[in-house]
Amino acid sequence: MADKRDYYEVLGVSKTATDDELKRAYRTLAKKYHPDMNPGDKEAEAKFKEINEAYGVLSDPNKRSQYDQFGHDAFDPSKGGVGFDASDFDFGDILSSIFGGGFGGFGGFGGGSERRRNAPVRGGDVAQSVLISFEEAAFGCKREISYGQIVKCSDCGGTGAEKGTSPETCSVCHGTGQVTSTQRTPFGVMQTSHACDACRGTGKIIKSPCKNCRGKGYIKITRKIEVSIPAGIDNGQRIALRGEGDEGRNGGPAGDLVITVGVRAHSTFERDGFNIYCEVPVTFTEATLGATIKVPTLEGPVDYDIPEGTETGTEFLLRGRGIQNVNSSSRKGDLHFTVNIEVPKNLTSQQKKLLSDFAASCGENNYSKRKKFRKLFDKDNK
Repeated sequence: MADKRDYYEVLGVSKTATDDELKRAYRTLAKKYHPDMNPGDKEAEAKFKEINEAYGVLSDPNKRSQYDQFGHDAFDPSKGGVGFDASDFDFGDILSSIFGGGFGGFGGFGGGSERRRNAPVRGGDVAQSVLISFEEAAFGCKREISYGQIVKCSDCGGTGAEKGTSPETCSVCHGTGQVTSTQRTPFGVMQTSHACDACRGTGKIIKSPCKNCRGKGYIKITRKIEVSIPAGIDNGQRIALRGEGDEGRNGGPAGDLVITVGVRAHSTFERDGFNIYCEVPVTFTEATLGATIKVPTLEGPVDYDIPEGTETGTEFLLRGRGIQNVNSSSRKGDLHFTVNIEVPKNLTSQQKKLLSDFAASCGENNYSKRKKFRKLFDKDNK
């Protein structure tokens, strides 16, 4: 999705644009690039699809929030996104107000009275977050997630009408959900369509609303679900559980539950992709003589032989001791550890004397770098 233009740029609005500003911008561009106004113009056709997609996301508060946070990745399934289908969005009311009730549909966007008011509508996506430890991210875990979900009212079965009653067909629009107005102008007779005010575009009148859902047909409940978080997941990555979001309407599919995973920092390890890094302190003696040291890993400490004369800052590698690839259980990253020589402190007088005697016995021959460095001063003094 890297080739896509920014949705705000597509509509020519700022990121703080209100709903009314978005709608005005969309109306202007839709009229300019609609295929009926540009027959055979492939470029206009592409722009029309682009502005429909942009408005379909930005006009939906939930999708707009996801887009503002994650950009186009929010709808890219290959990156954990939930996907976006512009045909899920009803552009009919807006486009019909521009072109009238009988304009030609395009690319799956029906308009005005041509669109079935009772067509299946996909449920909304639900965003949730969970915080896990570094180890849980490395090895995977299970978490119980609690979230609000919109479901069909069990009392009225989603009709919105009280038990024993049914919604009635609107007498104003005769069940179409649309009202057409005709007006004479100097340019001829103009016909426009808009949502019926009497039934709010539903085509139905509920005289006895359900007390449980107050006539809406749907209620919000708190749902708990156990989620399996895969091994190798990283901070900020998302898990999309298909069909676990809000229930659809008119037989439409349910939305998704989109979980953003946060991972706590570790006291020892740092992560970069599937590799992990840490620092291991060693004594002056161990670094000088070489030694078998304990190196921490996610599975527990392991022995590692560092060679004689190891200097501080030297990096070593333990292959396959990193984090499992989230997309392949057979692939793991590596563990990189850096040696840090710890200088002894709070020495006794006897220890200081022993070190002084040791230093005197070494002279310059045991310190090649120091010897080379001091030659620079000897040259300057000549």
